[in-house]
Amino acid sequence: MSAQAPTNAHVSRPTGRAPKFDVAVVGAGPAGLAAAAAASDNGARVAVVDSAEQPGGQYWRHRSEAAGAPEAGEFHHGWKQYLGLRARFDAGLAAGRITFFPSTSVWMARALSHSDVFALELAPAHGGGQSRVPSIRAASLVLATGGYDRQLPVPGWQLPGVMAAGGIQAFVKQNGMLPGSRFVIAGTGPFLLPVAANITQAGGAVAAVLESASLAGWLPRAHRAAGVPAKAVEGAGYVATFLKHRIPYRVRTVITEILGTDSVTGVRTARVRSTGEVIPGSERELTGIDGVGLGWGFTPQLELPVQLGVETRVDVDGSLVGIVDETGLSSVRGLYLAGEITGVGGAPLSVLEGEIAGRSAALETLGTRQAKAADQTATPGHGSSTALDAVTGAERRALARNRGFAEAMHLAHPVPAGWADRLTPETTVCRCEEVSYGELDHAHGELAAEDLRTEKGLTRAGMGWCQGRVCGFAVSCLSGGAGRVGADAVPAPAAAAQSLAQSAKRPIAQPLPLSALRDLED
Repeated sequence: MSAQAPTNAHVSRPTGRAPKFDVAVVGAGPAGLAAAAAASDNGARVAVVDSAEQPGGQYWRHRSEAAGAPEAGEFHHGWKQYLGLRARFDAGLAAGRITFFPSTSVWMARALSHSDVFALELAPAHGGGQSRVPSIRAASLVLATGGYDRQLPVPGWQLPGVMAAGGIQAFVKQNGMLPGSRFVIAGTGPFLLPVAANITQAGGAVAAVLESASLAGWLPRAHRAAGVPAKAVEGAGYVATFLKHRIPYRVRTVITEILGTDSVTGVRTARVRSTGEVIPGSERELTGIDGVGLGWGFTPQLELPVQLGVETRVDVDGSLVGIVDETGLSSVRGLYLAGEITGVGGAPLSVLEGEIAGRSAALETLGTRQAKAADQTATPGHGSSTALDAVTGAERRALARNRGFAEAMHLAHPVPAGWADRLTPETTVCRCEEVSYGELDHAHGELAAEDLRTEKGLTRAGMGWCQGRVCGFAVSCLSGGAGRVGADAVPAPAAAAQSLAQSAKRPIAQPLPLSALRDLED
């Protein structure tokens, strides 16, 4: 891994036309890194845009290469795979086939009908400043924008010391240190395990890991887990870590309140029935806590795919995801999707999807160019024979196994029922705008706010800096009547589906300075 990735600095801020590429890749995490390497390996000129300063994404977030910080990969899984992908990526940079735009966001994407290319409008990812170029053009586009931690509100979760579980892991990976000393990790899903393991690796203590599911949901789906044996090996490593550090792992247990005045000092927990009701007498209190990590799965980042008009569906975990064929091609010609935005399934699946999408995009673009050069009729389209032939039988089988495992994981670790019943009127739901559950409940019950957009207009929930990325799922559920128990309970996916589709429609996908609007070509 190079100390700092070159960015092909010969691409300077233009005064005229935007630079053009064969393939543009948005995102440099597992899916995006694999897509860029595959497209470059197949001869395409590739642009890679990522909001971070260096490749790796959230999964392979690591210490600063620019500062020369040593990185041995001790906090990572699949580090050898990352090094292999990074070597291919760096080779593309050195050969001039890849141009990297770090610390840059795509705030708008358009398909230009008059020229069969995509236009990406760029802005600095971290506030002020100026992008190297205000926009780029590409014949094909691979979106690998990943996702972020899904959050559910808990009384007291606005206190300093409460973070998304992924936020704690990212902090450790990037800094080699912890944002606290003694933690409780709570939510649902296998992701809670590596977060706890990273905390102990960094010298911290984990008072408990609280899993809201019972794990019995794996029993009818054990064959899907067996189809991905690497997951079992990884799980065995976590079991060993938990035994070594004596970390309590409590199933069907939730945090009912986070304690503290100026910062976290403890948590109240309780066991819950499968229907979501708290089991009387199971309440207990953990004190001496200065960090809490919360995570109920992940939410795919769909702003750019929705801007471009891709067909979507609601996945089994309640996430809105893009629909693709086996090459990663979406319903929009020339637009490929890879990674979590096609369905949350973990890094190995993301890498596989990225390899296929990047290769397919390159072959499709270069094949179309060759056909045009030979004066043949060229129609880049949905599932061309060139791209489909590039997907091997082994890749198809691996896709099926990994997607089967992902579906089993989502079904075994659903969003828990009853979480809304544990909120108080004073519980903050939207932390950016400090909107309470009482305000949302009043808007829903008295003012007919039955979707996220109406709730936003009446209460300002989702209007803050994160633009609803943290509270959006919860507000969608609350406005649709989900999250409760009893005969009138509504499943979270059913309640959130329409609101999630609405919230993903953003003409401006990311925060941007006004100068980005000034620099628009048309």
